[in-house]
Amino acid sequence: MTVKAIVSTPGPQANVPTQIRNVVLVGHSGAGKTTLFEHLIAATTPDYRPKPGLEERSVQLAVASVSYDGVALNLIDTPGYPDFVGELRAGLRAADAALFVVSASDGVDATTMLLWEECAAIGMPRAVAVTKLDKERADFEETVAICQRVFGDGVMAIYLPLHGDDEALIGNLGLLSQQIHDYSSGTRVEHGAEAEHRELIEGNRSELLEAIIQESEDDTLLDRYLGGEEIDVEVVTGDLLTAVSRGRLYPVIPVSTETGVGTYELLQLLTTAFPAPTLHPLPAATTPDGDPLQPLVCDPSGPLVAEVIRTTSDPYVGRVSIVRMFSGTLRPDSVVHVSGHLARFAGDERLEGHLGHDADERVGLLSSPLADLLRPKAMAIAGDLAVVAKLTKAETTDTLSSPNAPVLVEPWIFPDPLLPVAITAASKSDEDKLAGALARLVAEDPTMRLEHNSETHQVILWTMGQAHVDVLMSRLRDRYGVQVESEPLRMALRETFVSPANGHGRHVKQSGGHGQYAICDITVEPLERGAGFEFVDKVVGGAVPRQFIPSVEKGIRAQIAKGCLAGYPMVDLRVTLTDGKSHSVDSSDMAFQAAGALALKDATSPQTVTLLEPVDAVSLVVADEYVGAVMTDLQMRRGRVMGTEPDTSGRTAVTAEVPAAEVTRYAIDLRSVSHGTGTFTRTPLDYEPMPPNLVKDHLPG
Repeated sequence: MTVKAIVSTPGPQANVPTQIRNVVLVGHSGAGKTTLFEHLIAATTPDYRPKPGLEERSVQLAVASVSYDGVALNLIDTPGYPDFVGELRAGLRAADAALFVVSASDGVDATTMLLWEECAAIGMPRAVAVTKLDKERADFEETVAICQRVFGDGVMAIYLPLHGDDEALIGNLGLLSQQIHDYSSGTRVEHGAEAEHRELIEGNRSELLEAIIQESEDDTLLDRYLGGEEIDVEVVTGDLLTAVSRGRLYPVIPVSTETGVGTYELLQLLTTAFPAPTLHPLPAATTPDGDPLQPLVCDPSGPLVAEVIRTTSDPYVGRVSIVRMFSGTLRPDSVVHVSGHLARFAGDERLEGHLGHDADERVGLLSSPLADLLRPKAMAIAGDLAVVAKLTKAETTDTLSSPNAPVLVEPWIFPDPLLPVAITAASKSDEDKLAGALARLVAEDPTMRLEHNSETHQVILWTMGQAHVDVLMSRLRDRYGVQVESEPLRMALRETFVSPANGHGRHVKQSGGHGQYAICDITVEPLERGAGFEFVDKVVGGAVPRQFIPSVEKGIRAQIAKGCLAGYPMVDLRVTLTDGKSHSVDSSDMAFQAAGALALKDATSPQTVTLLEPVDAVSLVVADEYVGAVMTDLQMRRGRVMGTEPDTSGRTAVTAEVPAAEVTRYAIDLRSVSHGTGTFTRTPLDYEPMPPNLVKDHLPG
């Protein structure tokens, strides 16, 4: 969240959690989420004008706390592009219900389908806003049918769109109320349905009524309805709201992101049908040491427990944290305990920059967010969202609690960043600032992993995709003043012998005084993968004095670590010391170390030594129709498909073993091959011989 201004007008202040609604807007990129988000703010906030920079906002989470009909409504706008799924996950964590924004001209993409299933798995209430109804090929009825087909039962239109002479959306027709909401004059006017709409109502209302009544807690209602009794609209509306809040019905509303048609009907639904935070399950809590605690309760008088949903550095107010309150009440200038142990829950010790930390810290001002604006907030109660300033030690996913009773909330799950990019500072001054800038980026963005590779000596950012890379580079440059350049990613290869070889090491130097004299002969044999290094002494007759045999081994081990063919560590070989010569005065430990190293180098040639490349175990899940294309693509990457297993949801799991060099850009390529339906994970597996034609590319000269 980039703060454009801080205003003095206070934001909405809920006194009890039942006055709060937390709603996240989700959907594919280009569906109109951010524009709808702005319309909802404008409809509830006098004199609000959308700010420039909506393109920038499309890659990050934004929050607006507004008030409508006595309810404090926290709207959370999330990016639709897959590279910024971390922002989406944060929005889902902060919300108690989800509004799916679907474009009538584009339909439902694979990512949105998967997200719906994810929300269904946790029972999150959902609704659908259909946008872009004034575009070519846009068809509300067809869009609803698509949603019913891909989202499943319970998706029902509760309003129908009304178009003007130029096909522009001018209003909607409420199927339950049988009222028209007309926006054609520039203001919303409500009146009863006219005769021309009766056929439209009758063709759609009965199916909606039956779906609502089937979810009613009044067991007699269905029999009364089927018996011909006219059911009171208020009763049916109440049953609808109950079914929506419990995640059993998913209403569909037509809206216009151009004119704001449907905005007020949508606000009515969000504030009356979606549940208060008291009804939403809360995450598990432990002490910072991992001891379990009693389940959290959304109670303002309870112990303080909040979670940092998003962290950023702002040029106006410094470090800014958006927090979701789970329990208790937070006030400005209070002392909190900040606890973060992301690596413990992720089970990944490679989460460099996300080291466990616990510290007490005094919070700064509390604010109520309004997109790019901040407004003063007197306190934040359980269930609410707030912006906290000056939490210098807090990172995204950290827990805030009382210093007297520290708590750690189990963080939400992030997908693995699978696109690596190696970076280097553009100048010496940039190099001096790079470490600090990267540390701040990591604290803000848990979907980025920082790696300092000790073998290739590269700084690697593990990211979600190319758009994510571009944003990170831009932040380094514009926010932290650090210029970086990308460079080719180097693989941590290995060298190994493929055939037996003999080596002769002669280290003889005489330059006055004591000289250096050591000669040794060795044989080298390849071992099976994973066997490591063996050293065998077969010297007879004292050709190499006993005290210098460890020196020969030490020199060979040192050369193994540096490599002989292309500068990569050697693995899986047996070295046998067979013969040598020494001098009573000039032989020494260092001389025999040098001779041992020279002997190993002498045994090395392109005929006896090859390179090994890392191989990853790759697990994919892809829509059935793209399995063939994915498997063909894997084979072109020198991969071996190990198995496939279809499931009942129309997707197939594929396992394969693929050289790591061939999947460095797979996060981008799989998206293209699978039309966005594929996901994958990769795990380091082993090292295998590199094809001879590729070995040549890595040899010096």
